[in-house]
Amino acid sequence: MSEAGDKVYSVNELREERVESRMIYEGKIIRLRHDRIKLPDGRVVSREVVEHEMAVVVLAENDRGELLMINQFRYPAGEVLMELPAGIVERGEDCVTAAARELQEETGWKPGRIAKIGEFYTSPGFCDELLVMYYATDLVWDKLPQDEDEFIVPCFLSPEAALKLAGDGRIRDAKSLCGVYWWLHRNASAKG
Repeated sequence: MSEAGDKVYSVNELREERVESRMIYEGKIIRLRHDRIKLPDGRVVSREVVEHEMAVVVLAENDRGELLMINQFRYPAGEVLMELPAGIVERGEDCVTAAARELQEETGWKPGRIAKIGEFYTSPGFCDELLVMYYATDLVWDKLPQDEDEFIVPCFLSPEAALKLAGDGRIRDAKSLCGVYWWLHRNASAKG
């Protein structure tokens, strides 16, 4: 239940309705839209929406039980971030194929087995980007060419190193933190 003014709303009454939409910007990776929407109480307000293609993120574990991460300078953040391999699903490509391709392009490792973990929105307050997360094992070296504008340094982390880096704030990327903590929980549950 949610309260706005004197009325109490049920979950079924929370939907907002778009009444007007205007595209502000269309780029290679994102589009920016300005919408006017009708709230459950009838008022009309503005929403700014970043449209982003669906993307995949991959937790790849080697046969020594280490997690494959990448280091990459991220211009908007202004720093090198340690992240899980990830990327956009290309038109006509299914998510599993995209996950395997991104892993190979960014790290040189091809998954022998890959399974879906789940999916989540990165920041649904302003962006529609949906990430689909995969768990990959049985890695085989089979390098694909990297994207021309990406400079990446891969590394493998033990569970202890991953926990320390996440815990002390050196892994700061949200999708990667989500995946690292999923992986650590999975490992702890497997040990009993």
